[in-house]
Amino acid sequence: MTNPLSATGFVPNPLTRRSLFALTGGVTLAGLAACTGTTATAPAASGSASAVTGQTITFGSGASDDVPKRAYQAVFDAYTKKTTNTVKVNTVPHNDFQNNINSYLQGSPDMAFTWFAGYRMRYYAAKGLATPMDDAWAVVGSSFSDGLAKASTGDDGKKYLMPMYNYPWGFFYRKSVWAAKGYTVPTTFDALKTLATTMKADGLIPIAFADKDGWPAMGTFDYLNMRLNGYQFHMDLCAHKESWDQQKVKDVFDNWKALLPFQDPNSLGATWQDAATTLGTGKSGMYLLGSFVTQQFTDATVLADIDFFPFPAMAVEGQDAVEAPIDGIMLSSKGAGNAGAMDLMKFLGTPAAEDAYYSIDSSNLPVVKGADLSKLTPLNKKCADTIAAAKSISQFFDRDALPAMASNVMIPALQAFLKDGTVDTANLEAQAKSLYASQ
Repeated sequence: MTNPLSATGFVPNPLTRRSLFALTGGVTLAGLAACTGTTATAPAASGSASAVTGQTITFGSGASDDVPKRAYQAVFDAYTKKTTNTVKVNTVPHNDFQNNINSYLQGSPDMAFTWFAGYRMRYYAAKGLATPMDDAWAVVGSSFSDGLAKASTGDDGKKYLMPMYNYPWGFFYRKSVWAAKGYTVPTTFDALKTLATTMKADGLIPIAFADKDGWPAMGTFDYLNMRLNGYQFHMDLCAHKESWDQQKVKDVFDNWKALLPFQDPNSLGATWQDAATTLGTGKSGMYLLGSFVTQQFTDATVLADIDFFPFPAMAVEGQDAVEAPIDGIMLSSKGAGNAGAMDLMKFLGTPAAEDAYYSIDSSNLPVVKGADLSKLTPLNKKCADTIAAAKSISQFFDRDALPAMASNVMIPALQAFLKDGTVDTANLEAQAKSLYASQ
C-alpha cells in the first residue's frame, strides 16, 4: 500500500496533545470518574451484535511505537472476531503522521485515523476534512462523561472524535533511586530547584529532557504558564486572546531559565524515548512527560519502580491544573456514509474495546464507563487520582493552539530557547497576530 502520508506539502500541524475543559467535584476512581470526570453508570452499549459484517475498514495510524501499535491491533482483532469486519491498518511514524496530516486528509485518506481532542480536532472538522460520528455517539454516548463529550465536539455541535484514552503529564521517577538518596517529593517550585541542585551534586542528570521532535518542551512551557498565570491565561494565550509580548509570558521563560542547568544538556539531539532510557537506567532523577513514558520500561522490575508526582505549585492556583490529553479516533471525509467505518466507531466506544487496548498498553487510562479497572496499576491509580482532583485540565499546547502557531512558531522558538536561554516575545506576538488573523 502506498503511504498516503508521504506527500510532501507540509501544512502546519503540531505534534501532540490538547484543548481544555474543567472537571470538578465528586470524582472517584471507582466509577472511572478519575479518568472521565463523572460517576460511572452501566454503559449503553457493551457490544451487541453488529448488523454490519464482512466489510473492510481502512485505518490510518500514527501509533507507530511498539506498545500502542500492538494495543490497537488487539482492539481490531476483537472487533473482527465480533463482526467479521476487518480493519486494514496503515501505520506511519508518529511525527510524520502528524506533520503531514493536512495533505493526508486532503488527498486519499483512510476511512478512520488516530487523532486528538481539542482545537486540533475542531480545526480539521471545521475545514470539512473530518466526518461527524453522531450516529455512533447516539449509541455509545452515555458511556462517556460530559467532559469527554465536550472535548469530542466540533464548533458545529457535532461529534468528531471517539475517545480512546487519556493520560496526565507530570514528573516520573524511580522510587529506589529516590529512597537510596533520601529525596522527597517537592510541592513547590523552590523545592523542585533545591532537589535538582542536590541531584546534580549526586552525579545525576536532575531532569531528563528531550526535544529533538519539537513537541516535548511544550509540556514544560504549559505547566510553567499555568502555575504562574493560571489555567485561563493558558487557554487565552493559546487562542491569542492574550498577547505574547507581555511580562506574564516573559516570566514563564525567566523561571524556565532556572531549570535549564538541570535539564539534560543533550536534549535537542534526543527523542523522548532516549530520555526515558536515562530514567530507567537511573542516570536521571526525574522526567516531566506524559504517562506514556512507561511504555519504554519493558523490565517489569523497573516498571514497578516508577512513581509520579504533579508539577509543583508556583504563583497561582496551586496544583489545580493538570495536562491530561485525550487521544481518540476520527473519521475522514472518506469515511462519510461508510457503514463499516461508523460501526467500528460504535465498537470503540465500548468496554470491550477499552479492555482490549488496555490489555496491551497499560500506560494510558481507559475513558469508557464500564471498562475493567481492576487491573489498573498503583501508578495508574495515582495518575487517575491526579486527573480526578484537578479543577482544570489542559490538552497540551499543540492541541489547544492554532496548529501553525504550535509547529511553525513555538517549536523553533522553544528549541532556540533551550539552546541559548533567549526568546523574542515581540517576534512571537508578531507571528501569532499574523497567523490568527488569517484564520
